[in-house]
Amino acid sequence: MPEIRNAPDTVGISVAAPAYNEAANIAAAVAEWQHYLEAHPSVGTWEIVVCDDGSTDGTRAILAGLHETCPGLVVVGFDRNRGAGAAIAAAIACTRLDWVVLLDSDGQFPIANLDRFIGRILAGDGLAFSGARIRKADGLPQRWGSAASSAVSNLLHGTRYRDFNSIFKVVYGPLFRALPLESGGMNCSTEITARVAELGHTWVEVPIEHRERGGGQRGWRFWRGARDRALFVAYLGYRCWLLRRGVLRAADTDARVAGGGKLSERVR
Repeated sequence: MPEIRNAPDTVGISVAAPAYNEAANIAAAVAEWQHYLEAHPSVGTWEIVVCDDGSTDGTRAILAGLHETCPGLVVVGFDRNRGAGAAIAAAIACTRLDWVVLLDSDGQFPIANLDRFIGRILAGDGLAFSGARIRKADGLPQRWGSAASSAVSNLLHGTRYRDFNSIFKVVYGPLFRALPLESGGMNCSTEITARVAELGHTWVEVPIEHRERGGGQRGWRFWRGARDRALFVAYLGYRCWLLRRGVLRAADTDARVAGGGKLSERVR
Protein backbone atom coordinates (compact mmCIF):
# COMPACT_ATOMS: atom_id res chain seq x y z
CA MET A 1 0.00 0.00 0.00
CA PRO A 2 1.44 3.44 -0.87
CA GLU A 3 2.36 5.80 1.92
CA ILE A 4 -0.45 8.32 2.55
CA ARG A 5 0.96 11.71 3.38
CA ASN A 6 -1.24 13.06 6.18
CA ALA A 7 -0.77 14.07 9.78
CA PRO A 8 -1.40 10.92 11.87
CA ASP A 9 -4.56 12.27 13.48
CA THR A 10 -6.18 14.15 10.58
CA VAL A 11 -7.40 13.44 7.07
CA GLY A 12 -7.27 15.77 4.07
CA ILE A 13 -10.71 15.57 2.44
CA SER A 14 -11.92 16.62 -1.00
CA VAL A 15 -15.67 16.38 -1.54
CA ALA A 16 -16.50 15.79 -5.21
CA ALA A 17 -20.09 16.11 -6.44
CA PRO A 18 -22.02 16.54 -9.70
CA ALA A 19 -24.97 18.93 -9.93
CA TYR A 20 -27.63 19.19 -12.60
CA ASN A 21 -30.61 21.48 -12.07
CA GLU A 22 -30.18 21.34 -8.30
CA ALA A 23 -31.18 24.94 -7.53
CA ALA A 24 -33.59 23.65 -4.87
CA ASN A 25 -30.88 21.69 -3.05
CA ILE A 26 -27.39 22.93 -3.79
CA ALA A 27 -27.05 25.76 -1.26
CA ALA A 28 -28.24 23.55 1.60
CA ALA A 29 -25.99 20.68 0.46
CA VAL A 30 -22.86 22.85 0.32
CA ALA A 31 -23.67 24.40 3.72
CA GLU A 32 -24.11 20.91 5.24
CA TRP A 33 -20.81 19.73 3.77
CA GLN A 34 -18.95 22.87 4.86
CA HIS A 35 -20.26 22.73 8.42
CA TYR A 36 -19.30 19.08 8.77
CA LEU A 37 -15.79 19.52 7.38
CA GLU A 38 -15.08 22.62 9.48
CA ALA A 39 -16.34 21.03 12.69
CA HIS A 40 -14.89 17.52 12.48
CA PRO A 41 -11.74 17.21 14.63
CA SER A 42 -10.20 14.57 12.36
CA VAL A 43 -10.59 16.58 9.15
CA GLY A 44 -7.54 18.72 8.41
CA THR A 45 -7.44 20.54 5.08
CA TRP A 46 -10.59 20.27 2.99
CA GLU A 47 -12.23 21.45 -0.22
CA ILE A 48 -15.56 21.02 -1.99
CA VAL A 49 -15.50 20.54 -5.77
CA VAL A 50 -18.86 20.72 -7.56
CA CYS A 51 -19.20 20.19 -11.30
CA ASP A 52 -22.29 21.87 -12.74
CA ASP A 53 -23.47 19.70 -15.62
CA GLY A 54 -24.92 22.46 -17.82
CA SER A 55 -27.80 23.34 -15.48
CA THR A 56 -30.57 25.58 -16.82
CA ASP A 57 -32.29 26.46 -13.52
CA GLY A 58 -29.77 28.82 -11.90
CA THR A 59 -27.64 26.20 -10.16
CA ARG A 60 -24.42 27.70 -11.54
CA ALA A 61 -25.34 31.21 -10.32
CA ILE A 62 -26.17 29.89 -6.86
CA LEU A 63 -22.82 28.08 -6.69
CA ALA A 64 -20.99 31.23 -7.77
CA GLY A 65 -22.69 33.16 -4.99
CA LEU A 66 -21.57 30.67 -2.34
CA HIS A 67 -17.88 31.52 -2.67
CA GLU A 68 -18.12 34.38 -0.19
CA THR A 69 -19.36 32.16 2.63
CA CYS A 70 -17.50 29.02 1.53
CA PRO A 71 -14.02 29.91 0.24
CA GLY A 72 -13.17 26.20 0.08
CA LEU A 73 -15.71 25.72 -2.71
CA VAL A 74 -14.40 25.11 -6.24
CA VAL A 75 -16.95 25.27 -9.07
CA VAL A 76 -16.25 23.64 -12.41
CA GLY A 77 -18.69 22.89 -15.16
CA PHE A 78 -19.90 22.39 -18.69
CA ASP A 79 -21.73 24.75 -21.05
CA ARG A 80 -24.19 21.97 -21.91
CA ASN A 81 -25.50 18.87 -20.20
CA ARG A 82 -23.07 15.98 -20.70
CA GLY A 83 -24.42 13.47 -18.18
CA ALA A 84 -23.74 12.57 -14.57
CA GLY A 85 -20.77 10.36 -15.42
CA ALA A 86 -18.93 13.18 -17.16
CA ALA A 87 -19.68 15.57 -14.28
CA ILE A 88 -18.50 13.07 -11.67
CA ALA A 89 -15.27 12.40 -13.59
CA ALA A 90 -14.60 16.14 -13.96
CA ALA A 91 -15.21 16.81 -10.26
CA ILE A 92 -12.88 13.98 -9.23
CA ALA A 93 -10.17 15.13 -11.66
CA CYS A 94 -10.19 18.61 -10.13
CA THR A 95 -9.66 17.48 -6.53
CA ARG A 96 -6.29 17.94 -4.83
CA LEU A 97 -6.27 16.24 -1.43
CA ASP A 98 -5.35 12.78 -0.17
CA TRP A 99 -8.89 11.42 0.15
CA VAL A 100 -11.89 12.04 -2.11
CA VAL A 101 -15.47 11.66 -0.91
CA LEU A 102 -17.95 11.22 -3.76
CA LEU A 103 -21.42 12.58 -3.00
CA ASP A 104 -24.52 13.66 -4.88
CA SER A 105 -26.03 17.14 -4.63
CA ASP A 106 -29.62 16.10 -3.98
CA GLY A 107 -29.26 15.39 -0.26
CA GLN A 108 -29.69 11.59 -0.43
CA PHE A 109 -26.32 10.83 1.17
CA PRO A 110 -25.64 12.76 4.41
CA ILE A 111 -21.99 13.68 4.73
CA ALA A 112 -22.25 12.65 8.40
CA ASN A 113 -21.92 9.09 7.06
CA LEU A 114 -18.22 9.95 6.84
CA ASP A 115 -18.01 9.46 10.63
CA ARG A 116 -18.00 5.72 9.96
CA PHE A 117 -15.12 5.98 7.47
CA ILE A 118 -12.57 8.33 9.01
CA GLY A 119 -11.43 5.93 11.74
CA ARG A 120 -10.94 3.20 9.12
CA ILE A 121 -8.92 5.60 6.96
CA LEU A 122 -6.69 6.63 9.87
CA ALA A 123 -6.20 2.96 10.75
CA GLY A 124 -4.99 2.25 7.21
CA ASP A 125 -7.72 -0.31 6.51
CA GLY A 126 -7.70 0.24 2.76
CA LEU A 127 -7.55 2.57 -0.23
CA ALA A 128 -11.19 2.29 -1.33
CA PHE A 129 -14.27 2.46 0.87
CA SER A 130 -17.89 2.24 -0.31
CA GLY A 131 -21.09 3.10 1.53
CA ALA A 132 -23.57 0.22 1.68
CA ARG A 133 -27.07 1.62 2.09
CA ILE A 134 -28.74 0.04 5.13
CA ARG A 135 -32.19 0.94 3.82
CA LYS A 136 -32.59 2.43 0.37
CA ALA A 137 -34.99 5.37 0.30
CA ASP A 138 -35.65 5.04 -3.45
CA GLY A 139 -38.94 3.87 -4.90
CA LEU A 140 -39.64 0.17 -5.36
CA PRO A 141 -38.76 0.05 -9.10
CA GLN A 142 -35.40 1.76 -8.42
CA ARG A 143 -34.64 -0.64 -5.57
CA TRP A 144 -35.43 -3.66 -7.71
CA GLY A 145 -33.34 -2.33 -10.58
CA SER A 146 -30.40 -1.60 -8.30
CA ALA A 147 -30.61 -5.04 -6.66
CA ALA A 148 -30.68 -6.78 -10.04
CA SER A 149 -27.77 -4.70 -11.32
CA SER A 150 -25.73 -5.39 -8.18
CA ALA A 151 -26.37 -9.12 -8.41
CA VAL A 152 -25.32 -9.31 -12.06
CA SER A 153 -22.28 -7.07 -11.50
CA ASN A 154 -21.12 -9.22 -8.57
CA LEU A 155 -21.56 -12.38 -10.66
CA LEU A 156 -19.58 -10.96 -13.58
CA HIS A 157 -16.73 -9.65 -11.41
CA GLY A 158 -16.55 -12.50 -8.94
CA THR A 159 -17.33 -10.19 -6.01
CA ARG A 160 -19.91 -10.19 -3.20
CA TYR A 161 -20.54 -6.51 -2.51
CA ARG A 162 -23.78 -5.61 -0.79
CA ASP A 163 -24.26 -2.33 -2.67
CA PHE A 164 -22.31 -2.43 -5.94
CA ASN A 165 -24.02 0.75 -7.22
CA SER A 166 -23.65 3.10 -4.25
CA ILE A 167 -22.38 6.54 -5.18
CA PHE A 168 -21.06 7.24 -1.66
CA LYS A 169 -17.38 6.40 -2.11
CA VAL A 170 -14.29 7.39 -0.13
CA VAL A 171 -11.16 6.67 -2.15
CA TYR A 172 -7.46 7.51 -1.88
CA GLY A 173 -7.13 10.59 -4.09
CA PRO A 174 -4.30 9.51 -6.42
CA LEU A 175 -6.08 6.21 -7.09
CA PHE A 176 -9.41 7.92 -7.74
CA ARG A 177 -7.90 10.54 -10.05
CA ALA A 178 -6.10 7.83 -12.04
CA LEU A 179 -9.23 5.80 -12.86
CA PRO A 180 -10.15 5.86 -16.58
CA LEU A 181 -13.91 6.55 -16.33
CA GLU A 182 -16.07 6.24 -19.45
CA SER A 183 -19.67 6.34 -18.24
CA GLY A 184 -21.67 9.27 -19.56
CA GLY A 185 -24.85 8.73 -17.54
CA MET A 186 -25.97 7.60 -14.10
CA ASN A 187 -23.87 4.43 -14.19
CA CYS A 188 -20.63 6.04 -13.04
CA SER A 189 -20.91 4.66 -9.49
CA THR A 190 -21.20 1.12 -10.89
CA GLU A 191 -18.21 1.76 -13.15
CA ILE A 192 -16.09 3.08 -10.26
CA THR A 193 -16.75 -0.09 -8.26
CA ALA A 194 -15.83 -2.23 -11.26
CA ARG A 195 -12.71 -0.26 -12.23
CA VAL A 196 -11.20 -0.43 -8.74
CA ALA A 197 -11.94 -4.18 -8.62
CA GLU A 198 -10.28 -4.59 -12.05
CA LEU A 199 -7.10 -3.09 -10.58
CA GLY A 200 -7.04 -5.73 -7.86
CA HIS A 201 -8.18 -3.54 -4.97
CA THR A 202 -10.84 -4.72 -2.55
CA TRP A 203 -13.61 -2.34 -1.55
CA VAL A 204 -14.22 -1.99 2.18
CA GLU A 205 -17.99 -1.64 2.57
CA VAL A 206 -19.31 0.49 5.42
CA PRO A 207 -23.04 0.76 6.32
CA ILE A 208 -24.51 4.21 5.62
CA GLU A 209 -27.76 6.13 5.90
CA HIS A 210 -29.70 6.93 2.72
CA ARG A 211 -32.35 9.66 2.63
CA GLU A 212 -35.14 10.50 0.22
CA ARG A 213 -34.19 12.92 -2.50
CA GLY A 214 -34.77 16.61 -1.77
CA GLY A 215 -36.11 18.89 -4.50
CA GLY A 216 -34.76 19.19 -8.03
CA GLN A 217 -35.21 16.55 -10.69
CA ARG A 218 -33.73 13.23 -11.65
CA GLY A 219 -31.30 13.25 -14.55
CA TRP A 220 -32.82 10.14 -16.15
CA ARG A 221 -36.14 8.43 -16.74
CA PHE A 222 -36.66 5.01 -15.19
CA TRP A 223 -37.03 2.80 -18.26
CA ARG A 224 -34.33 4.56 -20.23
CA GLY A 225 -32.09 4.40 -17.18
CA ALA A 226 -32.82 0.69 -16.70
CA ARG A 227 -31.97 -0.03 -20.33
CA ASP A 228 -28.76 1.97 -20.18
CA ARG A 229 -27.71 0.32 -16.92
CA ALA A 230 -28.28 -3.16 -18.36
CA LEU A 231 -26.19 -2.30 -21.42
CA PHE A 232 -23.43 -0.77 -19.30
CA VAL A 233 -23.27 -3.69 -16.86
CA ALA A 234 -23.01 -6.03 -19.87
CA TYR A 235 -20.15 -3.90 -21.23
CA LEU A 236 -18.30 -3.97 -17.89
CA GLY A 237 -18.76 -7.74 -17.70
CA TYR A 238 -17.38 -8.16 -21.21
CA ARG A 239 -14.38 -5.99 -20.25
CA CYS A 240 -13.82 -8.17 -17.20
CA TRP A 241 -13.87 -11.31 -19.37
CA LEU A 242 -11.38 -9.79 -21.82
CA LEU A 243 -9.09 -8.79 -18.94
CA ARG A 244 -9.14 -12.31 -17.54
CA ARG A 245 -8.23 -13.72 -20.95
CA GLY A 246 -5.40 -11.22 -21.38
CA VAL A 247 -6.99 -9.58 -24.42
CA LEU A 248 -7.11 -6.30 -22.49
CA ARG A 249 -4.80 -5.09 -19.76
CA ALA A 250 -5.84 -3.05 -16.75
CA ALA A 251 -4.92 0.63 -16.75
CA ASP A 252 -1.43 1.24 -15.33
CA THR A 253 -2.29 3.36 -12.30
CA ASP A 254 0.21 1.87 -9.83
CA ALA A 255 3.06 4.28 -10.58
CA ARG A 256 0.83 7.32 -10.29
CA VAL A 257 -0.73 6.09 -7.05
CA ALA A 258 2.63 5.24 -5.47
CA GLY A 259 4.04 8.60 -6.49
CA GLY A 260 1.14 10.59 -5.17
CA GLY A 261 -0.67 10.95 -8.49
CA LYS A 262 -0.69 13.65 -11.09
CA LEU A 263 -3.00 16.45 -10.04
CA SER A 264 -5.53 17.41 -12.66
CA GLU A 265 -5.91 21.00 -13.75
CA ARG A 266 -9.13 22.64 -12.71
CA VAL A 267 -11.73 23.60 -15.26
CA ARG A 268 -12.38 27.33 -15.26
